[in-house]
Amino acid sequence: MAARGLAIRADVASAPELRRLAKKEPRRRTAQRMLALANALEGMSRAEAARAAGIERQSLRDAVLRFNAEGLSGLVDRPYGRRPERLSEGEQAVLVNRILRGPDPERGEPSSWTLPDLCRFVEERFGKSMCPQSMSRVVRRLGLSRQKARPVHPQRDARAADAFAKRGSPAP
Repeated sequence: MAARGLAIRADVASAPELRRLAKKEPRRRTAQRMLALANALEGMSRAEAARAAGIERQSLRDAVLRFNAEGLSGLVDRPYGRRPERLSEGEQAVLVNRILRGPDPERGEPSSWTLPDLCRFVEERFGKSMCPQSMSRVVRRLGLSRQKARPVHPQRDARAADAFAKRGSPAP
């Protein structure tokens, strides 16, 4: 129905139907594309139809191409690409197991895991280098939280601490 340019396929949805669907659409950008297509189907020029819907003319052209090829599903935003995970699922499972098992100081490991310690473990075990910030994101994504044990002095006297707790502080 467009005066010039790409023809918009009319067998999928009419202009009133596109407007009705746009009102119910929760995604703003998809609704704008539907309204722009409805405007163009009703005879507005492409530039006017896009301006009235609040999008650029080029965006309307792209929406027409996707609408003609895929129908209404072509108007929905496609998911953005993401970087692949640094550690595979198997490597993540090994890391979770290692964290939950805890360090072994008798084997020369630290008394508690720190992010740099985990980075060294990943580099030694899998040959992949990570910075502590990245390791923090990986650990949080795996559902683990950072918990730090209360420090205990190695020469602490348990009886003296217990007696102090029962009596309170000694009188001067």
